[in-house]
Order: sequence, then C-alpha cells, then structure tokens
Amino acid sequence: MDRRDLLLGAACLVTAGVAYELIPRRRVSLLGDKHLDKIIPRAFGGWTSRDVSDLVAPKEEDSLAARLYGATVGRIYRQSSDGAEVMMLLAHGDTQSDDLQLHRPEICYPAFGFALSGDHQVDVPLAGAAAIPARQLVADAADRRESILYWTRLGEFLPTSRKQQQLDRLRTAMAGVVADGLLARFSVAGVDTVEPFKVLETFAPALVRAVLPGDRAVLVGAARAAAMSVSGT
Repeated sequence: MDRRDLLLGAACLVTAGVAYELIPRRRVSLLGDKHLDKIIPRAFGGWTSRDVSDLVAPKEEDSLAARLYGATVGRIYRQSSDGAEVMMLLAHGDTQSDDLQLHRPEICYPAFGFALSGDHQVDVPLAGAAAIPARQLVADAADRRESILYWTRLGEFLPTSRKQQQLDRLRTAMAGVVADGLLARFSVAGVDTVEPFKVLETFAPALVRAVLPGDRAVLVGAARAAAMSVSGT
C-alpha cells in the first residue's frame, strides 16, 4: 500500500467519522406525552366545536400519513353570534426527517384536484411582539372553494415555504436533534375571498391564546409561547 492509498483511506475514515457525528440522536417533542386533542379547547370566546373525520385522507396501516402523523385533530368551530364556521386541522408528527416531513397544503390540495391562487405569507399577531409567520391561499375545485390560513412548526422553527422547511430540518439535524413537527390549518368554505380571511385572522390567534400557557409551545414553539406569557396573555 503506497502513501497515496494511505491518505485516501485516512480521508475516508475522517469523512465517515464526521458523518457519524452529524447523525441526529436527540429527539425533542414539544407535545411530549400530552394528547393533542386534550390541549386544544373545544369551546372558547363564543366558538363551539364538533369533531369531524373527513378533513384529511383516511389513514391506512403502514401508509405514509400513518407514519408521518402520530396525532390529528379535525374540528369545525362555529361562532354563536353570526354562525361563521372554521374548519381546523392539526396534525402532529414526532419525527421530521428526509423521509417524513410535514405535508404542506400547497402540495396536498392540488393532489386532490384543487387549483391554488393567492398564495402569500402573512404575519398573524398573537400578543405583544409575538406573531405567527403563516401563509394564506385559496383552493378551488369544481364545486368548492376554501380560503386557507396555515402555518407549520418544525421544532422551534415556523417555516413559511417548502424550501425553508427543508433548510430548518437540516439546521435541527446539524444540531443533533430529531425535532417534532406540527401542521396547523384553518379554512372557511365559500366563494368570498375577503371576509373569510378576516374570520381566520381573528380565529387562529384567539385559539392559540385560549390554549393553556404551558401547552402553547406545541402550536407556536417555546420562544413564541414564552413571549406571549411575558406580554401577560
């Protein structure tokens, strides 16, 4: 074996060692052993809810959805004063990896035959300086229109695009962490595209504020949850 072979072998060992050290090993879940459906209030601020099961595709044993989401909550909230209804889907997964990543609505809705428009980022105020970086979009099918407000949480990050989600997942992996993830999606059905977003931008932060302070991190991350508590909310 000559010197060149020895150098190449040493370089391979170093590369393998670095790759091994970068493998994420510490799992972090902001949900922990709590139950997602228990921490989300069924009624608050004049809103009441009923559970629904048709807001997501049914889980099949060993399907990607079954492996991706350990807990989902689907409800329709109704405002007693004016009858407004908001469809809510929360989906939580303990493991975010290359193979298992949150399914963003701009990917899922077209797969079910919807055409998307008006897709853009918005900041939804929570309390004090805390705000949620979210996205709005309109999904149209032959006989249905949904105005959608949603955000995704990956560990402490709230990525607003698929590319940012991939970068944030890489950042958590480089830190040696396997983070959990949450999709929070809210929508209103109807042809109007102005009033629904007014409803959604009021409903979503009100729901977060109605969650007990110790449980808000599941929805918006620990840093934003702490900022809300500092502001007295």
